[in-house]
Amino acid sequence: MELAKHIKEQRARLGMSQEALAEAIFVSRQTISNWETDRTYPDVQSLLLLSALFDTTVDELIKGDVSEMEETCKHDWALMRRLAIGMTIFAILGIAAFFIAFQELRADWGWHSAPTFVLAVVLYGIAFALAVWCDRIKKAHDLVTYSEIVAFSNGEPVDRASKRSLSARKNRIVEAAVKVALGASVGAILGFIICGVFDAIG
Repeated sequence: MELAKHIKEQRARLGMSQEALAEAIFVSRQTISNWETDRTYPDVQSLLLLSALFDTTVDELIKGDVSEMEETCKHDWALMRRLAIGMTIFAILGIAAFFIAFQELRADWGWHSAPTFVLAVVLYGIAFALAVWCDRIKKAHDLVTYSEIVAFSNGEPVDRASKRSLSARKNRIVEAAVKVALGASVGAILGFIICGVFDAIG
């Protein structure tokens, strides 16, 4: 994006080091480095501080980036929805396979239940991989911030308490809770299977 180049140019114009710029706008030097290498993007508050320090407008700083951010938001929101659906489906299938494997073990202990157990582990592994992929997209692009910047650049009010921002942040909390619940369910299912194995052996 163009902002990385603009920050470097403006910082050089003022003769500031990354450390000095970081101190001036209350962030870390690593944050400045990430902005200048296009790894992350500043939030709205940081953009306002940068524009004041550089004696320019936010529009000039992010010129050329807004359309790209809008496209990124649309693409990545759609991708995350598909990943969330896939994660849910594979998690349900994995739980079902674990349950079937447990029933097979209780009915008749033997290696015939191993394929079902392996299938359950594979399905659950896919669900976990999709969850990690979704989380990495959010961390890589900070989509909540992108949405806020797009709104700001379009002259719309930027409110972190807006319905969209709150919804996005609540989704992060919900996803974390879902991950904990999935992990707990796997632990419970594995516990039942292990107990069933000991019962069958005993």
